Parts: sequence; structure tokens; C-alpha cells
Amino acid sequence: MRIALVHELLTMRGGAERVLKILADMFPDAPIYTLLYNEKKLGEWFPRERVRTSAINPIFGFNHHLYLNKFPRAVEAWDFSEFDLVLSTSSAFVHGIITNSAPKHLCYVHSPARYLWDRTHDVVHDASCGIFGSLKKYYLQRTFHKLRIWDAEAADRPDTLLAASNAVKRRVELYWRRKSDVVYPPVDDFWFEPNNQPLTTNHSPYFLVVSSLVRYKRIELAIAACNALGAHLKIVGEGPDMQRLKSLAGKTIEFCGWQKGDELKNLYANAKATLFPGDEDFGLVPLESMACGTPVIAYKSGGALETMLDGQTGEFFSDPTSESLQEAITKSEQKKYSKETLIAQAKKFSRAEFERKIREAVARM
Repeated sequence: MRIALVHELLTMRGGAERVLKILADMFPDAPIYTLLYNEKKLGEWFPRERVRTSAINPIFGFNHHLYLNKFPRAVEAWDFSEFDLVLSTSSAFVHGIITNSAPKHLCYVHSPARYLWDRTHDVVHDASCGIFGSLKKYYLQRTFHKLRIWDAEAADRPDTLLAASNAVKRRVELYWRRKSDVVYPPVDDFWFEPNNQPLTTNHSPYFLVVSSLVRYKRIELAIAACNALGAHLKIVGEGPDMQRLKSLAGKTIEFCGWQKGDELKNLYANAKATLFPGDEDFGLVPLESMACGTPVIAYKSGGALETMLDGQTGEFFSDPTSESLQEAITKSEQKKYSKETLIAQAKKFSRAEFERKIREAVARM
């Protein structure tokens, strides 16, 4: 069977790209279509000879907000007539590819575009600040209105929808009026394997954030909480929000950049707890942390409610404020968590189970 993979953006590494990497391993002969491709950042995972890009020329860099108006036409321009099946992973646009059921289209939905629906007012408000704020607000309001219409219409195009969590399934029903089956993203087997590097023992106690540095991840809550507590915080990741976050950081906040492999596993294993302050569709970071035997302190919403056991694998904080997060951090420091319980919970979201459900969905089509 001739299969094509489609993914919105290959410009930074995140949870969606890790899911795509597993799909790429499952279907090694499938080419990967994407709107924008940064070979420097993603070439190791997705080599150029396998990637087919859109007609968009990223002359202004890889900030996808600059190309929003072009994305719908770009995904509709791809011709998949040489394939039997297209498997897309969508967070905004690629559910809108045109196949007309020849080939079949199986769409794995990380979420309907949140900046078009439940987060649109927050995004517009943040953009309206600054010297050109009124112009940006006007541009985004017009652009988002047009894209919402397109998004809702394009939602009818996939033959089958798979949702990354029950939270995503509810959004698919609310915004797209469609049914979907839940298939949880997997935590990679790598995180359960013994570390090839010895665990660091001469470090000061620290908390950990592992995230793309973008505004909606709410990393500033972790920074503010650790500033107030005088706690050591290590932030792993990169992204466009780095400079703003650095301006908020006190002396106990450390930016570690992108870490991979055993280095990241080492950071997880040595941390007192991993902080997860965003409202995420699913979130692989809590599972990776638990697989390494480290508890998680997460905002009580979204995918974390489906992966964590409150009080057993970590703590939740209820309000999106640094004060609420501080209370959860203080509570966690008074507890001792079972590594066996943490690892067992993470193993419920195995790669083998994910692959089995994907292959079943493909077989049904």
C-alpha cells in the first residue's frame, strides 16, 4: 500500500513531531509532506530526501504566523493521487488536504487550531500590545475569521478522525461537529531504558521544565513560582519566547537550550519534579518524566488529567497563577513518590499500544 504522511510544520521539535517520527518509523517508505521545513532543526529526524515541502518560500524565516493566509491554499495544492492512503497529523491546517476519498485520508488530530477557537481572544489580546498593536489586532481578527470558516468547512474532508485525547475529542465535536476515536500519543520506549550516562550526583536540587518556548505554554508561571520560592529551575527547550522568558528569570533560573537523548533523560531523572504549567491537548513531557521516575506538577486541565494520578504521580494546581503553582510545589516537597508507581503509570501509554491502534485504523480503511 502506498502511503503518504502529512504534517503541518517541521520547524521545531515538540510532542507532535515525536508522534510523526514514530509514524515515519512505522511507514519507512512514506514521503513526508509539510508546509515549512527547517532542515537544521529537524533534518536528523526527517532527512531532506524524504520531505516534500509546499510552494511557500520562507524568505522571512520560519515564524508560521507570517504565512497563515497562505496555508489553506498550500495544503489544497498537494496532489496525492499516486497514493492509496494519506495519514495526516493536524494541529491547524493539514486536515484540509483534498483527496476526495481517492486516496483515503486518515487524520490524527492533535487539536483543532486553538488560536482559531478557544484561545483566539487571548492570542489577539497579547498581539494588541505594543506600538503596532492596533494594526496587529485588526489583521488577526480578520485573518482568524476567514480561517475559522475555512477550518470548519475543511473538517469534513478526512474520511476518519483520530483524536489525541478525550479533551481533543470534545473539541472536535464542538467545533467540527464530527466524531473521532481516541488514540493516545505514546511515550517512547527509550525513556524506560537504562541510562547510558551515570546519574549526576553533585548537583543542587532543581525543578525542570521541558517545553517549546512559546507563549501559550505559560512557562512564565514556573519562572515566577521558582523566583518567589528561591528554587533552582532548569528550562530545557528553545523557541521564539526565549528572550521574554529570560527577562523574567531570576538568579535561580537556568536555560539549558535543546537537550536530547541521555542528557535529557539525566535531567529528568535528577529533578525533584517536572513542572507542566500549560493547558495541553495531551502532553508527552509528563509521561517522559514519570518513565524516568520523576513526579510531575501540572495544571489541572487538558491531557494531564488523562495521564496523571493525582497525589500518586505528582500534584495538580487548579489556578493558572504562580501562587497556585507555588502551593503545589510546596505540597510535593512534603511527599515521597513511588518510582514503581510512576513508571507503571507511564507504561500504560506504550508505543506498542499506539502502533497497534494506528495499524488497526489503517486496516479498517
